[in-house]
Amino acid sequence: MGYTGFVSSIIRLPASDAPAAATPSASVDLAVDGMTCAACAARIEKVLNRLPGVTAHVNFASEKARVRYAPGSADLERIVAAVRKAGYGARTLASREEDKARRVADYAAERRRFAVSLLLTLPFLVQMVAMFAGVGHDLMPAWVQLVLATPVQLWVGKRFYAGAWHALRGGGANMDVLIALGTSIAYLYSAAVTVLGLPLHLYFEASTAIITFILLGKLLEARAKTRTTAAIEELIRLQPQTALVERAGALKEVPVAELRVGDVFVVRPGQNLPVDGVVLEGASGVDESMLTGESLPVSKEAGARVFAGTANTTGMLRCRATGVGADTALGAIVRLVEDAQGSKAPIQRLADKVAGVFVPIVIGIAAFTFGATLWMTASAAVALMHAVAVLVIACPCALGLATPTAIMVGSGAGARAGVLIRNAAALEHAGQIDTLVVDKTGTLTLGRPEVTDVVAFDGAGENEVLALAATLEHGSEHPLARAILERAAASGIAPGPVTAFEAIPGKGVQALVRDQPALLGAPRLMLERGIGVDAARLESLEKQGKTVVVVTCAGVALGAIAIADRLRPSSHAAIAALQAMGIEMIMLTGDNRTTAAAIAQEAGIARFEAEVLPQDKAERVAALKREGRAVGMVGDGVNDAPALAAADVSFAIGAGSDVAINVADVTLMRSDLMSVVDAISLSRATLTKIRQNLFFAFIYNVLGIPLAAVGMLSPVIAGAAMALSSVSVVSNSLLLKRWKPGKR
Repeated sequence: MGYTGFVSSIIRLPASDAPAAATPSASVDLAVDGMTCAACAARIEKVLNRLPGVTAHVNFASEKARVRYAPGSADLERIVAAVRKAGYGARTLASREEDKARRVADYAAERRRFAVSLLLTLPFLVQMVAMFAGVGHDLMPAWVQLVLATPVQLWVGKRFYAGAWHALRGGGANMDVLIALGTSIAYLYSAAVTVLGLPLHLYFEASTAIITFILLGKLLEARAKTRTTAAIEELIRLQPQTALVERAGALKEVPVAELRVGDVFVVRPGQNLPVDGVVLEGASGVDESMLTGESLPVSKEAGARVFAGTANTTGMLRCRATGVGADTALGAIVRLVEDAQGSKAPIQRLADKVAGVFVPIVIGIAAFTFGATLWMTASAAVALMHAVAVLVIACPCALGLATPTAIMVGSGAGARAGVLIRNAAALEHAGQIDTLVVDKTGTLTLGRPEVTDVVAFDGAGENEVLALAATLEHGSEHPLARAILERAAASGIAPGPVTAFEAIPGKGVQALVRDQPALLGAPRLMLERGIGVDAARLESLEKQGKTVVVVTCAGVALGAIAIADRLRPSSHAAIAALQAMGIEMIMLTGDNRTTAAAIAQEAGIARFEAEVLPQDKAERVAALKREGRAVGMVGDGVNDAPALAAADVSFAIGAGSDVAINVADVTLMRSDLMSVVDAISLSRATLTKIRQNLFFAFIYNVLGIPLAAVGMLSPVIAGAAMALSSVSVVSNSLLLKRWKPGKR
């Protein structure tokens, strides 16, 4: 199929996380406002999935909901209304520019609120330092503290009250409930002491510092989260904003958005291609590394395909646009990355379950802490502060960010390396495979077979053998057929007419040629038909790693054709790398055993199966899975599609068929087995980050809540620790950006 066919196939790829048969017929991505923690995402997801015919995934990190629904059972208006009833905002996604502008404006507003909060909180922080130094307590007059704390609590902190109210009205509880409850207790207690003039310690510093630290954490978290989508931004920036287009016989610079299919445009040296197209005039080298990962420029001349975002290096190209806007290869890749980043990994299920019940449990622990501390100390103030510390430190934000941020960074890193991952489940499962099944032709080998020998048997000539073979293979797209037809064309031989043509799956073809039955196929097919062949002569060719087909007419073998497909230069190194990763390699091929053994030995594969029919490859994969193995499958052809679909994780070589790419979990944009090594390496690196994040999130609460309950953490320290926990999880995920292709 080649790279052109690959591009057309990824543009048609479905963005489904589930099997097509189980997926509702319509989908929409919504921007969700008001989520403050994983409990919010879990609540919205639960509400949406209760609607008839609706399947929803909510991503707390990207603040988006992916909703699939059956139009007869639900509609967009009802879906949005359900989200709003749950206490959150929902809207269809605006353009990327509008969404970015909105985020920038929201971030600026949050930064202003934080500045005000910090300014009003600084005197309390100074007082706290003085207290720790033993200078004294409550250095500021009580009324001054009340005046400073009130705007922080009621104006800066109103977002927590609004969020808590919406969550409780929707029947749930989230981080806002914990923060609003904890800070309100500290503020109201201190305000009552101030107004009543009681000789008790004030805790205004706790309420103000908690709110300030949490706002700081949210700002740092928002800033870090924007970097998780850096891969998409980098891809988008590759496409220029303007293009030189021929209009009325002259070149005119116009916005890329105004280009239409059929427009003729010119690309000068050093410029990036604005849209997909076909070269009309000129010759140049084009750097397609952003698509394929290959660093060497690809030669382009009249008739060659070019793609948006690639860089023209030397000559000027005059092209006709064939794909614009979202219908370019670059647009398709951006969609695939966005789909993967918006999907949910199976490993996230535990975090979702915990987040769904976390807040009510924490409130219960805080109530128990208050009662137990009051009973043991007989001090309501101490009991309140212990309860506030529990409420503040126990936030499920880090839990909700642990998996999606790692997925977002990992899938973006894959796209930059030419590894397109369909969804988060594929990214997770790729790192868990212990057995990898590979096809031979086009996967281990270059997929460009060439005729090496034409052997005529007694009474026939080489041209006669080649002419009959070309006649039987005329019209076939099989790589072996193309090799025969190319050799015939080079020899000046034209295929003749046939009738009653019939393909024999996995074995050969038969037809009537000039009213005589003719047959072309593997030596085993001849044995089945009782046609005698020179077995010794054929075996000597097969031992050289060549595929041999026999040509017969009227039940007599006329000759044989030997075809060789060279091993990819990187296949041996890739096999060695995969085996070093603890993965058993198995080659399945429809070729004869002698040829298969030669290729397997050259590639370094100990286990292989030969003469496997296409329909049997899927059964071989299923049998391995029944043994308890986690099986991956790499293929490139139509005959690999069933086996790819049967595997736990499937990898499609980029230059393979549309069918193979459309059923694969991972598409390798380079026709290179080393890309499989990169995909598995990336998956394992991502899984490591997810496990680290989940460990940090869980251990933080496992240790933090008991320490807060026994009074070993003040509410202020608890607030700072809670805010920084989310930042640490996102920052840890961002370390995935250090991953590079070739790392093991």
